Amino acid sequence: MSSKFTQALFDSNGGYASLILRVPVGLTLAAHGAQKLFGWFGGYGLEGTGQWMASLGLEPGYLMALMAGSAEFFGGLALVLGLLTRPAAVVVAFTMLIAIFAVHIGNGLFMANNGYEFALTLFVVSVALAIQGAGRFALDQKLLERFGGAGR
Repeated sequence: MSSKFTQALFDSNGGYASLILRVPVGLTLAAHGAQKLFGWFGGYGLEGTGQWMASLGLEPGYLMALMAGSAEFFGGLALVLGLLTRPAAVVVAFTMLIAIFAVHIGNGLFMANNGYEFALTLFVVSVALAIQGAGRFALDQKLLERFGGAGR
């Protein structure tokens, strides 16, 4: 990998702030993805989530459920570990935008009405992580040290 690309992908000056954002948000996302993919934590699994997505006009529903669930589950795990944080955060942010506009926007802001406040919060944190990177306490820093130079 080129040094500039590696620096842009892995380097971060986030320190503790990124860690504090990454871990709880990543765990939350992974749990939501597990609901969609595996039916864990009271979720409906791929079949049920796919049917629901198809009812919203997100076709084919099964594929959309697989993509959304994978983005949340694997993206969330990547955020927890601080592994490929920027790409994971971009994928999660995109997924949250779809959730906001395809599911929640017509219900207003508040979660009590199935509004978009939760998805918006996850979107904003993901964008912040995409900009700031994983922080010092992440696997991205180990990769930077190995492939891109000394790191921070």
